[in-house]
Amino acid sequence: MSDRLAAAQAALNAGRGAEAIEHLSAALNDDPARPAPVWRALLFQLYQAGRYEEGAGWAAKAAERHPRETEIANLRGVLLRRLNRQDEALAVFEAAARLDPAQTALQVNRCNVLLDLRRGAEAEAGLTLLVRREPRNAELQRQLGRALLMQGRSDPALVRFRQAVAIQKDLIDAWLDLSGALNELHRTKQAEDVLDKALAANPGHPRLVEARAVIYRRAGQARAAETYLRSLLPQFGDAGWLHYQLGVTLSDYDRQGANAHLLRAVELEPKNLDYRIVRIEGLERTRTGDEGANIEEAYQLARALLAEGRPIVDPGARKVLYEVLQRVADFEALAQVGDFKSRGRGWAESGRHAALMKQLSTVGAPGDREELLEQHRIWGRKVEAQAAETAIRRPKPRPRDGRIRLGLMSSDLRRHPVGYFAKPLFETVDERFDLYCYSYYQGAEDDVQAAMAARSKAFRWNPDISARDAAQLIADDQLDMLIELGGSTHMNKLEVMAYRPAVRQASWLGYPHSAGLSTIDYLLVDPYVMPARGELMLEKPLMLPNAWYPLGAFHFRPEPAAAAEPPVARNGYVTFGTANNPQKYSPHVAAAWARVMRETPDSRFLFIRPEGSAPSFRRNLCALFEAGGVAADRILFEPVRGAHLPHYNRIDISLDCFPQTGGTTTCESLWMGAPCVTLVGESLFERLSYSTLMNLGLPELCARTVDEYVEIAAKLAADPARIAELRAGMRARMQASPLGRTEDWARDFYAAVAGVVEGG
Repeated sequence: MSDRLAAAQAALNAGRGAEAIEHLSAALNDDPARPAPVWRALLFQLYQAGRYEEGAGWAAKAAERHPRETEIANLRGVLLRRLNRQDEALAVFEAAARLDPAQTALQVNRCNVLLDLRRGAEAEAGLTLLVRREPRNAELQRQLGRALLMQGRSDPALVRFRQAVAIQKDLIDAWLDLSGALNELHRTKQAEDVLDKALAANPGHPRLVEARAVIYRRAGQARAAETYLRSLLPQFGDAGWLHYQLGVTLSDYDRQGANAHLLRAVELEPKNLDYRIVRIEGLERTRTGDEGANIEEAYQLARALLAEGRPIVDPGARKVLYEVLQRVADFEALAQVGDFKSRGRGWAESGRHAALMKQLSTVGAPGDREELLEQHRIWGRKVEAQAAETAIRRPKPRPRDGRIRLGLMSSDLRRHPVGYFAKPLFETVDERFDLYCYSYYQGAEDDVQAAMAARSKAFRWNPDISARDAAQLIADDQLDMLIELGGSTHMNKLEVMAYRPAVRQASWLGYPHSAGLSTIDYLLVDPYVMPARGELMLEKPLMLPNAWYPLGAFHFRPEPAAAAEPPVARNGYVTFGTANNPQKYSPHVAAAWARVMRETPDSRFLFIRPEGSAPSFRRNLCALFEAGGVAADRILFEPVRGAHLPHYNRIDISLDCFPQTGGTTTCESLWMGAPCVTLVGESLFERLSYSTLMNLGLPELCARTVDEYVEIAAKLAADPARIAELRAGMRARMQASPLGRTEDWARDFYAAVAGVVEGG
């Protein structure tokens, strides 16, 4: 044995893994022709140390030296899998399995990768053969159950999970898979009974104790979960998992309390990736206190995590990191979270519909719009399959009574932009209609919600209810049409639509894209938001004659007043600006804004955003403008949330985002006297501002290309008289437009719904 190898062996015997890696690496660099066991030892130590990237590099060299060594191939595949390079790992495992078909480890790892890739049928085939070889192998039984469950075959999957725990009562993962599958099937009592049996076999096991809280939460019983978790504090007060679960549970209705528990979880287990990710998410979503400081802290934690070089495989973790990086416009770092297709499909396959909203602003390459539709379909197929497993009870058709029962489902039927847009439907109820409303809002009732409830036949407000139970409640009301207004935004339950609780179902307002469910029949549109190509929406269009939404009294408030004269008259220079969410920004948008400013000497750009107090947000945006030839001192920030309307009096012209345009922000800007220049695209989410401007008779502010967008904005900026004219007449223009004629709009809305219902 050489001195290097002897030193490596001594280091291993003493438990000094890093030193052993150093000696083994040096030995192989000195003599790459060393036998396979030396290479295997290095690869194993690199794997144990979590140095997967380095290990994959050495594994490739080892494979070149020893191409028929299946143990080296197995280690290489495992390292590639850890790096989320599943396709490469699968190729390695399959090639090695051809060399040694009898090696179980290779076959097991191949099936694990197939499960990662959600190729359930192929994984099932491989695992079935392995189970025949080793029928008493509990882990193989469990993995076979996972493959079956992935294909929607719940009953045979449950059989395999039960076999696994019968064989090996301390196989905790199998108990958790069994209880989790029952919980997803809304068999909550059975899931709890399984945990009781698991705890009887494994008394006090923390993962099993923790799982009961997950069951409560997934059943929509957040407060029951909180009560249960708090009861565990005396026994498990220093356990990271307990504080983590409390943080997750409280996040919907007590953000400060949630953050305190999440911080404690990370303090107790600083290397736990899940805890760190949810801590980052909690900070990013905290709206109280110094929001910019919260965002900045979340961003710095995210950057530190990415700098560690750990592969971020979990779609949920990718979503959180993506959201934080978007909030501060760090587009360079965003590239580390995956490309458009892999990122979106990962979110869709893992059931994260809300994350797909982040994709809208990144559409651009040919085929992206069609790919985005497919990502929504992937999510929809998965949710519909889950709903089919636990179908709701269908009541007998109600006798015809001449009434049209219209359901509106949203947790935002309150003081919220969705509530404001929908309010005219409650102020001018068609005499043929009875309104049924469904909300899952976690907060307290406000005056808007109370007013809507008073004008409804029924206002069913259930903060703690599962999607299936919510669907059953709706089905029992025997609606003629159900319209969901919330999409997958916070506290909404889009998956209810997958159960088809109403004979006719539609989407409107909350999500400017097809949801992805075949059970949603219609998407409400107007002539302007209607996609340029019909194939860019999955539903049938339900056409409103003028505007997609109305602007009622909550939008047309006299205060704050719009300044009588535009800022250019006071300042001597034009100020552009935006209050749009940074999730709509992109390098292409920033480049267009910089071009407009280059065409407008001495102009300024004002960001009215709570992120404005975050140093990284300011720094990243200033860098983008500087790259476009605009000095950083021309970029202004007003960090504010809620009380932002008066700051539009500092803006002459709003520059819209694209491809995802403004909606509420466009209306607010116009009401405050700042005209908005928009770029019209093909899909619905690219046409919201276009609809507003066309209803106001301002087609000249709507561009079809980026060059035209820059030209329109620069031309308007060069005409202070026109800016002043638009400002002076904008409020009257809006009130007189189809947007402001709310009674007419409501009548048109009810007529469109009645046409569908009465037409069969």
